[in-house]
Amino acid sequence: MKKLSVAVLVLFLSFVAVFAQGTKEDGAAAKELIVYASVDEANAVKILDAFTAETGIKTSFVQLSSGPALTRIQAEAGRPQADVWLGAPSDNHVTAKNAGLTMPYKGDAFEALGAEFKDPDGYWRGFYMNPLCFGVNTVALAKAGAAMPTSWADLLKPEYKGLIQAPTPQSAGTAKIMLYSLVEMMGEDAAFEYMARLNKNIQTYTSSGTGPSKGVNVGDCAIGIQFSPAFFQMQANGQPIEIVFPKEGFGFEFPAASILSGAKNYEAAKIFMDWLVSKKGQDVLESTGTYFYPVIDDAKIDPIMPAFSTLNVVPIDLAYYSENYSRLVERWVNEVLSAK
Repeated sequence: MKKLSVAVLVLFLSFVAVFAQGTKEDGAAAKELIVYASVDEANAVKILDAFTAETGIKTSFVQLSSGPALTRIQAEAGRPQADVWLGAPSDNHVTAKNAGLTMPYKGDAFEALGAEFKDPDGYWRGFYMNPLCFGVNTVALAKAGAAMPTSWADLLKPEYKGLIQAPTPQSAGTAKIMLYSLVEMMGEDAAFEYMARLNKNIQTYTSSGTGPSKGVNVGDCAIGIQFSPAFFQMQANGQPIEIVFPKEGFGFEFPAASILSGAKNYEAAKIFMDWLVSKKGQDVLESTGTYFYPVIDDAKIDPIMPAFSTLNVVPIDLAYYSENYSRLVERWVNEVLSAK
């Protein structure tokens, strides 16, 4: 009886190991992929539709900002309702890795990716870059009688009171990168003093990282602080939008993708992760009009976009900010959101 129990246990463990690693038969049968997308909805559709067209693998997704996505993934630990987390700044994926919420996968495309865009153990990989900027509705700015800002310092001027929208770091990954980059440029105490002063000119904080562009688009505000793609899109459409890269420097994101631990469609997830940073997958960023910067050198960018190498971007220590995220957001709530 005891021997039988041991034999059953060994068989069970072998089955678990095979299931976790996948098989060739699984790869042949990869037909579906479910995604939690922290990329904005329109661009998530573009990327996933292109993947389906290339591979025949059907995709579906739930769009969630980075904070709510991580909360949901934590709540579903061990029994995820999605296979891949697509998007959100890379520090979120560091947090997910450290909590055991994601699983490693490398593959050939991973090996060719620059070291700065991937976890060395294969838990996540960056798949595009976006710089922070000010998107300015020139009509709304002229109506307010304000000059074109060129710097972070300019935004503190009284003439911009009530003209600026920015996302909140309580829920938006975009705002976290803004917070982190200001700390990198100014030092932590000076950055929080700056943000408290800027608070006086903020019309509203949006829960979504792309929220400010919606206000700028319709002229509800004159200036939106967020990543550049939505503003490039508006410019391409002929709208009265000016993009300002503040002269002191600015942060940038390179959102990542991870396979969730226990993913039901593991083989499809591996195919997707390979495709995402391949030449074909990276060229999709340009061909579908995402206005995202690619993470491989030979991929295309839209002519309206300046070369990323010409931008004064501020590098960010992902490990440090991942560990200090909760503390920094709590300080932001206490010292910035409540500032008079």
